[in-house]
Amino acid sequence: MASRSLGGLSGIRGGGGGGGKKSLSSRNAAVERRNLITVCRFSVKTLIDRSCFETIDDSSPEFNNFAAILEQILSHRLKGQVTWFGYESPRSFWDYIRVACRKVSQNCICSIENMENVSSSRAKGRAWIRVALMEKHLSEYISTALRDFKTTRRFYEDGAIVLGEEANMLAGMLLGLNAIDFSFCLKGEGLDGSFPAVIDYTPYLKYIQSSDSISSDEEELRTLGSSGSESSTPENVGPPFLMDENSWFNKCKRVKQKYQLTLEQKGYLEELLRLRENQLSESVSQNKILLQRIEDSDLAHKLEKEQLEYIIVELQDQLKSYQSLDQLSAEVSLSQTSLDPGQSQEGDGKQDTLNVMSEGKEDTPSLLGLCGSLTSVASYKSLTSLKSNDYLASPTTEMTSPGLTPS
Repeated sequence: MASRSLGGLSGIRGGGGGGGKKSLSSRNAAVERRNLITVCRFSVKTLIDRSCFETIDDSSPEFNNFAAILEQILSHRLKGQVTWFGYESPRSFWDYIRVACRKVSQNCICSIENMENVSSSRAKGRAWIRVALMEKHLSEYISTALRDFKTTRRFYEDGAIVLGEEANMLAGMLLGLNAIDFSFCLKGEGLDGSFPAVIDYTPYLKYIQSSDSISSDEEELRTLGSSGSESSTPENVGPPFLMDENSWFNKCKRVKQKYQLTLEQKGYLEELLRLRENQLSESVSQNKILLQRIEDSDLAHKLEKEQLEYIIVELQDQLKSYQSLDQLSAEVSLSQTSLDPGQSQEGDGKQDTLNVMSEGKEDTPSLLGLCGSLTSVASYKSLTSLKSNDYLASPTTEMTSPGLTPS
């Protein structure tokens, strides 16, 4: 019975140990994910701050640290590639990016695949990070890859950062890098894929001591200096103050750089203001010239309008004179035919004279268009000849008329 009870107790302990290991592994995975996401946020902030003072390139320690952090995030719990013999070979995050980011418009996947100086998969992934940053599309690449959940599930194991809630935070953090102008050389040592990326956590670690802890440390250093060798004297007890002086010096240097940058921006803005003022003065002078031209053209149009009105009045007067001449010729011909038929030839001669006089006047082409065509003189002559024949009295009637008998 005692053995059975001991066996059951050992079984309970074994089961409890398995559950403890599982909870410990899940805690470690959660801490690892949280650490990587937090340090990635810090690295993005340091990159943005550094970009205000200098250009970010391969020599920038902030960028090298950020590239290492992003590489660790994209390689977190990445599945290996299974060979024909059932073994898993290590795989780079480039294999996942190459498949998941094909849907990005105008992507750089094909150009990186065709690079001659980049052969390994890890080097291609590092080249992709640099090209995406220069194109300002890194956040778009990551967002597109994370939306393809089926492909992401195929490449990563459970508990990976890209499969958790931290993935959305990652895409949002990388969006701030679109405001930075990066400049990289794709043939440098940074693309060497033979060594894994190592994260430097020291720039993001900051420990603030209280006054009590500082005094206790000083006392401890004095005790160690008095009990140790002559090399460890109390003169060496001043690193905190030296570090403070260095920090103040670095702050002063940054303020000076910021001041110089502000002066350069001020000079640029002043030069831009001068240029805009010159352009404004030129525009004002051109505007005055155009207004003067408009006034001159309006005056010319008014003069032309007055001339045209005067020409119209003159043409109307000529038309009235033509009509009066036609009436006069018609009356003369009618009176001549009614008095003496034998003198029709003289009347015709006079009519010809009138026609010559009318033809001597200049015909204006616009006259017909303004007032219509004139009635020909021949039509008037035919009409008057008809009227004179109808009303012409015979010679016998005139002889017998009592009004014509001699007294």
